[in-house]
Amino acid sequence: MLEIFVDADACPVKAEIARVADRHGLHVHVVSNGGMRPSAHPHFRHVTVEAGADAADDWIAGRIQPFDIAVTADVALASRCLERKASVLGPSGKLFTEESIGLALGMRDLHRHLREATGQQTLHSGFTKQDRSRFLGALETEIQSIKRRAAGDSTGMLRQAQHEE
Repeated sequence: MLEIFVDADACPVKAEIARVADRHGLHVHVVSNGGMRPSAHPHFRHVTVEAGADAADDWIAGRIQPFDIAVTADVALASRCLERKASVLGPSGKLFTEESIGLALGMRDLHRHLREATGQQTLHSGFTKQDRSRFLGALETEIQSIKRRAAGDSTGMLRQAQHEE
């Protein structure tokens, strides 16, 4: 069965994920290094990992499966999830794909190099209502796409049957 894995420490769309999880009856793994107040939401499973730069990423990448969705702004984690044949959405609704991840990784490295060379921080634009709306639409679209693909895939059917037992 389709599950959602959230890289939660800096995720601005947890409320939107909860709404969609309710609508589809999906389980959501909210993974963080701590400091987050757990939600009583029945579809949310809060996972607090050990301190460490990549501990949450490692937990997600080690468990995510095909027909699952990762929600992250972390390009390196997105790449790891794509390698496991999962879908990956950024909080602004951007769908990471095999075709786009190389450019995203290159841009991440370029920005890191520029920060190191200039000593200046890279500024990101603020998170807007349009970003939230775009994320909701992209999440809904990806869930529907995965359900169609899983229906035609015996692995997806087997996983769903195992989950229901």
